[in-house]
Amino acid sequence: MAGNNNTAKKLTLVPLILMIFTSVFGFANMPRAYYLMGYAAIPWYIISAVLFFIPYAFMMAEYGASFKNETGGMYSWMEKSVGGKFAFVGTFMWYASYVVWMVNVAQTIWIPFSNFIMGSDKTASWHLFGLGSTQTLAVLGILLVLFVTFVASKGVEKITKITSIGGTAILALNFVLLFGGLFVLIANGGDFAEPLTNVKQAFIQSPNPSYGTPITILSFLVFAIFAFGGLEVLGGLVDQTENAEKTFPKGLGIAALVISVGYAVGIFACGMFTNWNEVLSADTVNMANVAYVVVQNLGFQIGQGLNLSPEAAITMGEWFARFAGLSMFAALTGAFFTLAYSPLKTLIQGSPKEVWPGKLGEIKNGMPLNAMKWQAAIVSLMIGGIVLGGDNAKELLTLLVLMTNVALTIPYMFLSAAFPAFKKKQLAGQLETPFMVYKSQKLSTIVAIIVTLFIGFANVFTIIEPALNGDMFKTIKLAAGPIVFGSIALILYTRYEKKYVNKKDIKQNIGA
Repeated sequence: MAGNNNTAKKLTLVPLILMIFTSVFGFANMPRAYYLMGYAAIPWYIISAVLFFIPYAFMMAEYGASFKNETGGMYSWMEKSVGGKFAFVGTFMWYASYVVWMVNVAQTIWIPFSNFIMGSDKTASWHLFGLGSTQTLAVLGILLVLFVTFVASKGVEKITKITSIGGTAILALNFVLLFGGLFVLIANGGDFAEPLTNVKQAFIQSPNPSYGTPITILSFLVFAIFAFGGLEVLGGLVDQTENAEKTFPKGLGIAALVISVGYAVGIFACGMFTNWNEVLSADTVNMANVAYVVVQNLGFQIGQGLNLSPEAAITMGEWFARFAGLSMFAALTGAFFTLAYSPLKTLIQGSPKEVWPGKLGEIKNGMPLNAMKWQAAIVSLMIGGIVLGGDNAKELLTLLVLMTNVALTIPYMFLSAAFPAFKKKQLAGQLETPFMVYKSQKLSTIVAIIVTLFIGFANVFTIIEPALNGDMFKTIKLAAGPIVFGSIALILYTRYEKKYVNKKDIKQNIGA
């Protein structure tokens, strides 16, 4: 009878699919993709799903199944597959991606806040102490980092409930986008706001002049890969799934299909009510605020479809923007509090404690307090350094988004590159194997190479594209994060090896 109770608590197919969907699917990815590439984003999302998302998802499932009793997460996966140094560098890069994420969100979180309070993005007109708008957002961002670090160090159980409220509201936004788009399409007699007179051209050529060359188009792949991110957390769901050998691969396959189709449909829906040249070509629109611009336009178009007066339609658009702003602000605030300590704590607990100099690796009251203080200082310095590099708000926000995309996708390469070594041990019977999707070493190696190269090429094109257009400084800034953080990880682990690992080996040899 006890077994039945445990089974009842486990995930069945539909709840599993929903958990995967909510972990991966992001609303803002669709308006952003439409802003960059129009309908032409859809083929690249499909290519990314086939060459990255679906094969990578099954890799994560196999890792999670074999290491379901390990508490170190991705560090344990890579350490037991390849080795300690590879695992530490890969996990440190994963952690560093959240540092870059905090640098980005600390400044861009004020855009949803402005939409919530004012019904549109007014951050370009914000000024504190005589500073320009970009410096003002930087000051607010640094204050937010310091505040979050202070509160998170005391415990954030209640505050993180904000995340679930925001998550539910964002889920509602997805339905508003789709059904609102259909309503506008019907109200306009079946005419798309972004015309489909030449279907072939529409799905190949971007309306955005900044994405008109082969290199810029290929650099767009990073956005598609980023949109499918978050799969690392799925490995932990394997042991929570009923009849995991059959249910988990099936659930993952269905969820991958639903997410891939969902993104394609969502991008297509943006064209139902948003004419690119009329709505998105203005200098005030950027990658950080485009989601709110699109939602505001949706509200306005619905108002017109309901035959409201122009003033009432504008007001309706503002309330749509307020809803989107509140949803995203709540979700990002909750995520910020969690990510201020969670990745850092995972990295410190997963890696050897001797890696960390001084008291950096100490955990007090369940929190890495000393490391959090250093983290806050580094994030604040990075915000200040990036802002000092230029005053153009649109360029700055674009840079922040690109930096985040690069930082968050590079760690995926470590996990996919480690997969052949993992498979070799799995096939040799050295690892627990509840189920296998890739049943041969050759297939596993081929898939791992394809996924790793796909992510690598996408990031290379993203990093070099500004340099090819004469902006070498931007390329340096995009490459600096991975290079600096990767170097820090290597220095820390090499120091640990020389100080501890080599001494242990010598002692063991003497003892023998």
